[in-house]
Amino acid sequence: MSERERSSLKRRLIVRLWWAQAAIQLMVIGALLASGQLVSFSSPENTVEILQEAVIRDSSHRLGLEPTPRLARLRAENPELWFTVRDRQGQTLTEGRIPTEFSRVGDTLDQVGQARLGWNIGDPPRPAARMRWVDSRGGNVQIMTGADSPVTWRNFGLSILLLLRDLVVPILGITGLATLLATHVVVRRTLAGLRTAAAQAGRVDVDQRGVRLPMTDVPSEIATLFAAVNDALERLDEGYARQERFLADAAHELRTPIAILNTRIENLPEGQEKVRLLIDVSRLAVLTRQLLDMQRMKGRNDSFAAVDLVGLAHHVVADMAPLCIACGCDISLETQIDHLVIQGDQGALERALTNVVQNAIDHGKGRVQVRISATAIVEVIDDGPGIAMEHRELIFKPFYRVHSAGRGAGLGLSLVRDIMEMHGGDIAVGDDPQGRTCIRMRFIRGRAR
Repeated sequence: MSERERSSLKRRLIVRLWWAQAAIQLMVIGALLASGQLVSFSSPENTVEILQEAVIRDSSHRLGLEPTPRLARLRAENPELWFTVRDRQGQTLTEGRIPTEFSRVGDTLDQVGQARLGWNIGDPPRPAARMRWVDSRGGNVQIMTGADSPVTWRNFGLSILLLLRDLVVPILGITGLATLLATHVVVRRTLAGLRTAAAQAGRVDVDQRGVRLPMTDVPSEIATLFAAVNDALERLDEGYARQERFLADAAHELRTPIAILNTRIENLPEGQEKVRLLIDVSRLAVLTRQLLDMQRMKGRNDSFAAVDLVGLAHHVVADMAPLCIACGCDISLETQIDHLVIQGDQGALERALTNVVQNAIDHGKGRVQVRISATAIVEVIDDGPGIAMEHRELIFKPFYRVHSAGRGAGLGLSLVRDIMEMHGGDIAVGDDPQGRTCIRMRFIRGRAR
């Protein structure tokens, strides 16, 4: 699953919290809207509009009201309807019982375009009124009334739009921003323990066993998962330890029967069959020794002593010369210095170089060169067909062989890599300037002297 498909916990929390808060706020706003607390379903504003549509002038140029259907419905639904209509010349048209507070307003509001008068609270409620100057068929007139009437759908829609613009959208925006900031801080602090555990999990390795995920600062909902992972790691460690003990015991037990078998084969009459049997037994002996070496090398560096790499290389080349001659190739040692002393395990380093030279003899053609530089680098070069790029890392894995028909079990170079890591160095495959295959063993300069 890609990172894009796998959304983060922080993003999920932000999105879901925002939707939850938005839903709650919309429900509250909807309840207030339904109760008439935010948008009135009846208002004197609509009464002013009904009167504005009905105002006319008669033949004598006097103010009058046309009996429109809306005005008739207003009068029928509101028996206590009252209003005053006044023009700029002071002509007035009134209807209903006008409250005393507003009966003498007169021309005092001529310079005011609109106003809300009174305050409809108290016990009993005090009268309130709405005044507006409007343009009508009877001209520009002042209408004042205190009667409410149901708002039209048009006005109701406009009120909803104004409510969304001035209230809902700002609240949702502020909520989203607050959720984003708060969730970021809360999640960052809450998941601090998870980041520590993730860093610890990154150190879990086949050669770094015993690592467990920390349970401190971990939310209880995730602690169960961490406990299960730690239990699984413990079982894996136990299984790996059993496997190592089995390999070591098996390799150790095989040494005696292999030695007996080799002795019995040596007593057979000379012939091709004896040669083939000796080769097979030799392969078994080498495999057994490599398995023992793999177990012995793991984590051991307490037996380090001064080792002269130049002298060690001379010894290995001398030992491998007969095998090289028998295979029809030459072997030589080239060194820039007479001595290169490092701290290490003499036997392990000798086996490592022997395995690399053995590999070069098996796959080389004509010539094998061992070079030692003053920078603590040992190179083994051969004229073989080379190693493809896709195999250059894999050949150091246990039991991996480039050619399945090869004679080895695929443990030699894996053992070399373990020995180099134990000595703080590394091993890699490359090409020398002439394009020949070169296996390079590099030691840390701080360990050489």
